[in-house]
Parts: sequence; C-alpha cells; structure tokens
Amino acid sequence: MKPKLSAENRIPIRQTLPFILIVTELFLTGCATMKTIPPEIADRKAEKIHRSVLTIDSHADTPLLLARASNDMGKRNRPDSRGGKVDFIRMKEGGLDAIFMAAYVEQQERTPIGYINARQTILNAIDAIDSAVASNTELAEIARTPDDIIHIAGSGKRAVVIGVENGYAIGKDLSLIRDYFNRGVRYITLCHMKNNDICDSANDSTEHNGLSDFGKDVVREMNRAGMMIDVSHISDQAFFDVIETSRAPIIASHSGIRAVCDNPRNLSDAMLKALVKNGGVVQINFYTEYVKALEPYTERDSAMKIYKEKYPDVGGLSPEKREIAFNERNAIDAQFPPRLASVFDLVEHIDYVVKVAGIDYVGIGTDFDGGGGLQDCYDVSQMNNITHELVRRGYSKKDIEKIWSGNLLRVWKNVLDISSSGKKVGF
Repeated sequence: MKPKLSAENRIPIRQTLPFILIVTELFLTGCATMKTIPPEIADRKAEKIHRSVLTIDSHADTPLLLARASNDMGKRNRPDSRGGKVDFIRMKEGGLDAIFMAAYVEQQERTPIGYINARQTILNAIDAIDSAVASNTELAEIARTPDDIIHIAGSGKRAVVIGVENGYAIGKDLSLIRDYFNRGVRYITLCHMKNNDICDSANDSTEHNGLSDFGKDVVREMNRAGMMIDVSHISDQAFFDVIETSRAPIIASHSGIRAVCDNPRNLSDAMLKALVKNGGVVQINFYTEYVKALEPYTERDSAMKIYKEKYPDVGGLSPEKREIAFNERNAIDAQFPPRLASVFDLVEHIDYVVKVAGIDYVGIGTDFDGGGGLQDCYDVSQMNNITHELVRRGYSKKDIEKIWSGNLLRVWKNVLDISSSGKKVGF
C-alpha cells in the first residue's frame, strides 16, 4: 500500500494545475503525431521484456563445429574467425536461455552401409553435444523436458536440447526412434535437401508423392515415442500427409513464409492454415535465402556455384577435408561478403503468421551455423534485437513470450501428453 501524504508534504492543487496542463498538452500532441513507440522508450521496454521472458532457439547446426578443438562452447568465440555463432557465453550476452542443437547427417545412398554410417554420424554428433555441455557444467545443462528448460534457465544456466536433422538417420529401422529419444533427442527433421525413405524433400524431385508408407509408420512411431515431428525441408504434399497422419501437433523448426519470401522451403498460406488445425508451430528461420529475395550478386553466386559443385556434401566429409572446405568458403566470404536480410525482414514473417494463423503458431529457429544469420542478428549475442523489433511493432510481453518459447513448449508438452496417454490432445 502506498503511504498517505501528510499535511506537510501535500502539494496544493493550484500549484500542480499548470504542470498537469503542460503534461496533458504534450501527451495529446504526442498521441496525434506518433504512430509508434519512441525508439528510446521502446528499447528500454524491450530490454526489460527480453530479460524477463523465457527464450528458445529451436534450431542451430553448431554440432558440425564441435569436432574442432578451437570451438570451445565455454569461451566467447568469434564467428568471423570460424568460431561459430553459438557458445554459452554469447547465449548469456544475447539473453538466449535455451537452444536445440541439431545432430545433422547429409543424405547419402540408401543402402545398409549408408544407414550404418548415418546412424554413426548422428551418435558422434550427440556425443559431441553431451561432451560440450559436460565440459561446461557451470554454464549449461542438457534438457529433456519442457520443465527441464524452465528449471535450467531459472538457475542462470543455458539449456541445450538435442534434435536430429534428416530422418535418413533412421534408415529403415523404426526402433532407432526410441534409441535416439533415449539419448536425449526430442525432434527429428524428416528429411533434408534430398528425398529419403520417409518423404520427398522440398528441394528434390517427386518420388513418393509426399510421405511414403514407411514415412507414415515413422510418424506414428514418433507419436508413440513422444518425439516431435519436424517438417522443415519436406515437400508440400509430405507436409499435408504428416498433418493427416500425426495424432500430435508438429513443428517446423526452421522455416519461413512463402508469401513473404517465395521459396519452396517456406510454408504456403494453405500450410499455415493446416498448421492451425493441427495445433503446431512454425519457427522462423534466419537464413537470408528464406527471409528475403535480394538482388543478384553475380560474383559471389558464381563462386558459390563452383564451391557447391566441388563440395556437394560438406557435412559428410572427413574432419580434415571439412576443414579445407570451410577455409575455401571463408575465402569466398572474405572476397565477396554475403548480403544479409535484417531483423526487420525477419519480423515481417512473424507479422504474416500472426495475421494469417494467429499469435499461437509462430516462434524462432535461427539455423545458426547452418547458414542462418542476419545483418543485425548475426550470432546469439544479438538475439535481443528480435525483441526490440517486436516491441517497436507493438507486440505485448505476453505475445513476445509466446513467440520466444510459449508456443513451442505448448507443442512439446502436447506431444508428450499424447505419447503417455495414447490419445490425441486437442489444442
């Protein structure tokens, strides 16, 4: 309760009237002329909100870099010297509480030896994630449930969740889904840039016309295991087949919106509307190619074309050859610096999802260390810039918390509820 003013310190009303009139006039004048919150006020408000809400990035490819001794997650690395865009120090600086690290495997031949190699690649990546966290127990912990994230963030540490990118890692063995789950994996991206046994990719030709029969079994087994189904990278028809087959809500861990940036990897309006009925969430990707169409950059485009022809599968290279490939890519970046989309461009995608689907269906999935990065949010130390733009556009604290974590955690909890109950949980 506020203390009452005594007779001695009570200001006579006649003395306050001129001040009140002046303030009122300034306020009304401001209301008539300002369409947005003044930048300095918005920034103070944004920083306060950003540090008070739970923040989650649903997709980073940082495990690709963990094999390098120089990439210590417990130190502040530099992305411009191949240190990667994620470490626990910069996560704290940028106010990022939790991150899903993707154990990634490039699509290779669908043969018994190919499946064995894919599984081993994933297990090696999981080991690398576990080791990075175990070496920095004062800074981070592995999270296996939504409650773990909340507890770890509350302790001041960073939470790390494991995902698998590319269902090729399953091969044709459904039992591997539970094996990966037991190792801490909480979502599997059904495919990558090429078709696999599960489904067609958004960037490949039509093979299964969506989800294969085996793919439908994969979806059902993921429902049973409590594993989130990630539809980023899959074809439109595969997306709709997953929606029809799954009893649980789905995620697109790092995707964009096609109406904002016309790319087959992005979600169409029809897909957004189906996502609403499913109760899922799309996590907006920071990869410029999926955020905004830029003017052609002939010199860089030519150099990158040669590079991709020379190294079609960087992730599948030996550590030594991968180092050579990374050095050549760095040389291209130095000679022809990439042109990047901005935080403003990214939030255009968020605005569009809110307009078409609603505030409950959008989140953040950066794709850091897999190509993601914006002019003004190039690594995790700058994640607060997203909140600043959201505040400038008038999003409330409640809305911002949904975008940063609430929507994804709601999906994750529903997936676990469905797994334990065996029934479909409505949104």
